[in-house]
Amino acid sequence: MRTTASRTVQLLTALGLFTAACGAGSGSGATGSGESEPAPDTRPRALEVAEAWDGSPAAETWRKGYYPMADAVQLPEDAFHNDADKEAYITENFRLRGELPDSPREDAEVTWERGGALTLPLMGARQAYESVGRSSGPGPYLTVTGAKLGETTLATSRGPATVPAWLFTIEGYDTPLKRVALEPSKLPEPPIGPVGDTPANGVGELAELVAVAEDYRSVTVHGYHGSCDDGPAVDVLETDGSVVLSAYVVGARDGICTSDLRVKEVRVELDRPLGDRILLDAFTGRPVPHGNLTGPSPSWR
Repeated sequence: MRTTASRTVQLLTALGLFTAACGAGSGSGATGSGESEPAPDTRPRALEVAEAWDGSPAAETWRKGYYPMADAVQLPEDAFHNDADKEAYITENFRLRGELPDSPREDAEVTWERGGALTLPLMGARQAYESVGRSSGPGPYLTVTGAKLGETTLATSRGPATVPAWLFTIEGYDTPLKRVALEPSKLPEPPIGPVGDTPANGVGELAELVAVAEDYRSVTVHGYHGSCDDGPAVDVLETDGSVVLSAYVVGARDGICTSDLRVKEVRVELDRPLGDRILLDAFTGRPVPHGNLTGPSPSWR
């Protein structure tokens, strides 16, 4: 199955990867006549990754752990009131007015909708707050006036789960900002290594997982591309144990290009629900990391 990208969401400056992936100013990725090269054959590498993971000890560890596939932070329902508040959140600029409560217990449970539970250490309110508000510098900021322990639901590698969360009251907002009060399980050591430091045979690294559909029949990811191409695309190889995504750039052209690395959303439709199959990046040979507005999710730092 092959998909195309939708919209540009941010700019990055990883120039080396951009040059290797898109051939900025070098003609890589395009023919001398200006016509685009055909899409790469991504299946051989995807099969290698799937065969390495399927039935491996790493896959067994993955299926027993807690690995969020959604942001550990959930915004107030009416966020954001203005651009200043959005800037404050993205720059992690918060102010605390008042006291944060002590943790009522040391451990808490993840409970999966399809059955099963896992006990993990409960994150304190202070740690949860500091994971959201890492800055207190000049510029717009959000004010936290209190917190209480509650719960929320989010997508995980084992399906939807109910998890404990700290509910932070934000000045000016009617509903709280929620921060999941658990750290994810340790990522297993992958049974296969990456292709290399730069794209190989047209296949490059995915930026991050953006979202999993409620029915788990599609995933949205960020794919890298440059200023002289038609954007990223993603191939998908599905097995009983894994879903391997192979990212590449389409329509790369010769010419003078700006040396920035761009990111676009790509929605990938699946033949059947993701379930507890492992979502893998063909280039890295690792699970696709989840990201958010402020960068890599705390789940993957």
